[in-house]
Amino acid sequence: MHTVRKVTENIYYLGGNDRRLSLFENLYPIPNGVSYNSYLVKDEKNVLLDTVDHAIAPIFIENLEYALNDKKLDYIIVNHMEPDHCATLETVVQMHPEAKIIGNAKTLGMIKQFFTFDADSIFITVKEGEEISTGEHTFSFISAPFVHWPEVMVTYEKKSKTLFSADAFGTFGALSGHIFADEVDFEHTLLDEARRYYTNIVGKYGNQVNALLTKAANLDIERICPLHGPIWRENLTFIIEKYKTWATYAPENKGVVIAYASIYGNTENAAEAVAGRLADKGIDNISVFDVSKTDASYILAEAFKYSHIILACVTYNADLFIKTETLISEIKAHNLSGRTFAFIENGTWGPVAAKKMTDSLSELKNTTILDKKLTIKSALKSDNEAAIEEFVQSVADSINEC
Repeated sequence: MHTVRKVTENIYYLGGNDRRLSLFENLYPIPNGVSYNSYLVKDEKNVLLDTVDHAIAPIFIENLEYALNDKKLDYIIVNHMEPDHCATLETVVQMHPEAKIIGNAKTLGMIKQFFTFDADSIFITVKEGEEISTGEHTFSFISAPFVHWPEVMVTYEKKSKTLFSADAFGTFGALSGHIFADEVDFEHTLLDEARRYYTNIVGKYGNQVNALLTKAANLDIERICPLHGPIWRENLTFIIEKYKTWATYAPENKGVVIAYASIYGNTENAAEAVAGRLADKGIDNISVFDVSKTDASYILAEAFKYSHIILACVTYNADLFIKTETLISEIKAHNLSGRTFAFIENGTWGPVAAKKMTDSLSELKNTTILDKKLTIKSALKSDNEAAIEEFVQSVADSINEC
């Protein structure tokens, strides 16, 4: 039974959901699954925009054949060659040998790396700004390298004013019946997963995302069709402004992420004490995470959201606790900049965590590390009270001043 949905009178959603997959890219937890989106534009010549992951191949093929309704497939536009969007490309080519593939020069090279069919004989190479007409519809192509692979492009359809945005504007999570962002309370139910998707998948490439947003600003866009998550047809400004913020690494709000590593609960106690005292000083936005329990992808997304980050870490084998080291590696790998860091360290003898964290995070651009640190020897005691107060006041003052 097909699950085809209409986006417009002539644009059809052919995608589907994978609720069994637990790790996206075998790395990022997706407790709510993920959608793989593909679109068909019907006209004098019919155009398929991207395919899907092997996981939903059967329903995708059924959707494609139902939507074509015995008509031929003329073009397959490949915006992105990552396997979750091209794994079924060869199957479609075998079923529709009449179809031509449209992509850029880098796309063709990757097709040859992934597949064995004769891509050269059916490939049409397009460059930035070139157009292809299929009757009433006109498609133009915009290069978007490293959003988030080097071959990525996005496709704009002039008649429907639709941007087929590849991995840009995607969201983690399967679609539950509704395929449009305005059909759900996106800000309160999906925004966190849109942010986590952006920060972990695209976040490293802020400059490249900015370049794409600049190009897109010259287009009359009424609809954004991404390859993951819901379609945008209303209030496009909301998600575009979020992308502008994330791409410049500007925090969305004043606030603090506290990420602690604790073996026996003493460093956790210090982190909780600091969180409580910050709340007493009127700091509204406080998120506290145990780095051993919470995957780094969630903490990284919160770090993109807020202006300040407190890392509380035990000294472990004369170095950083491994989970904190992993989080710092993720922060650096995604080029997070413009944040203020403060450090809590713990050690029964020879605490060195604060110095290690300072040395590592000082490499980030436009980063402030507060001079005031909090050092604990094994466990909090009453004689730590003054040091805690000084540390908390230093962080609160910095948040209020930013």
